[in-house]
Amino acid sequence: MIRIMPWASIAEDEILSRSVRTENVQRTVSEIIANVRANGDGALKEYAKKFDRAEIDNLLVTEAEFEEAFSRVSEELLNVIRRAAKNIEAFHMNQKRTGFVMTAPDGVVLGQRVLPLEKVGLYIPNGTASYPSTVLMNAIPAKIAGCSEIIMVSPTGSDGKIAAPILAAAKIAGVTKVCKTGGAQAVAALAYGTESVPRVDKIVGPGNAYVAEAKRQVYGQVAIDMIAGPSEILIISDEKSDPACLAADLLSQAEHDTMASAVLVTTSEELAKQVQAEVEKQLNELPRCGIARASIENNGKILIVEDLKQALEASNRLAPEHLELCVEDPFALLDGVKNAGSVFLGRNCPESLGDYLAGPNHTLPTMGTARFSSPLSVDDFVKKTAFTYYTAEALKNVRDDIAVFARSEGLEAHARAALFRK
Repeated sequence: MIRIMPWASIAEDEILSRSVRTENVQRTVSEIIANVRANGDGALKEYAKKFDRAEIDNLLVTEAEFEEAFSRVSEELLNVIRRAAKNIEAFHMNQKRTGFVMTAPDGVVLGQRVLPLEKVGLYIPNGTASYPSTVLMNAIPAKIAGCSEIIMVSPTGSDGKIAAPILAAAKIAGVTKVCKTGGAQAVAALAYGTESVPRVDKIVGPGNAYVAEAKRQVYGQVAIDMIAGPSEILIISDEKSDPACLAADLLSQAEHDTMASAVLVTTSEELAKQVQAEVEKQLNELPRCGIARASIENNGKILIVEDLKQALEASNRLAPEHLELCVEDPFALLDGVKNAGSVFLGRNCPESLGDYLAGPNHTLPTMGTARFSSPLSVDDFVKKTAFTYYTAEALKNVRDDIAVFARSEGLEAHARAALFRK
């Protein structure tokens, strides 16, 4: 049963803590990465057989396999995927950056160019559930940024096939190549390259503890978006919200993972008790009841606060991945939100709206990293390059200053590089 407790009773270490996976995966991941670096495609096929029980001859998804996937997905779902893709594209188009140029009367030209990353890798989970929505959220910003190659990796079932909705979403979103490999080995393949999997500049996308550890270990060889932890939701509610809706929203995250976190912060003890009862009732109706119940019992909480100001304090301390403001005037609270991955305003914005259809990205910072991190965006798929131009006269006007600065740091050659130019 989900616990009810006063906010004031929560200890500082519990406020900031998150439940995390405890298995020791570091050594296993290091061994997998070394094997992939040494043996390339052979290692990927070996791991497919070991972990997915799949015999894979060709690691690359063929055009015939894409066509087969489309034939296996209902027209209803395909239409929904296309509508979602349009909404995601419309939102992310607003994130496109342009460079700038500054000029001065003495001929100095300064500026910045915004350039797309050439090759990016998308990791798409395909374990206890398949996530075509994650394909859209990762691929569409990369396409908008102008990345020339968008390479997707995803594990297969025992039949050696990636789930049909994932392949359909990849084609709709503009993915250029799909490789049948998952886990830490897929991350290693993207980081170092194999005969079939191109080496990329950046790896994005969520995954399990092994995927997260692999991203951590290859960082520096390639860029990564973030180290994703278990999914989280925090709901701030006054006494007027529907308990059934609040319970459903909490469970929408709890069903993701046994380590997911679902928290309600409310000013009403009566509402808290009603939500507690609703959670129990709805749990038994869920196909993923076992996963959701473990999440609720391990990490679920209903916190009682004195007022909405204190509710915001609690939320900002927890820095949740998803934040719902189920109150009469959510816009009045929005400026008070300092730390959250994505905010859902009002009683008609379930978090699942953001997962699938609204448009903002659902790849979000977890584990309290919303204090300093942002949702996946077009910015994740570009790099910025500065440029400088000085005329001889302009350099003459500042070369003595350069020399003073350089010599203060003990760098005589730096000083001479400016002074030698007459």
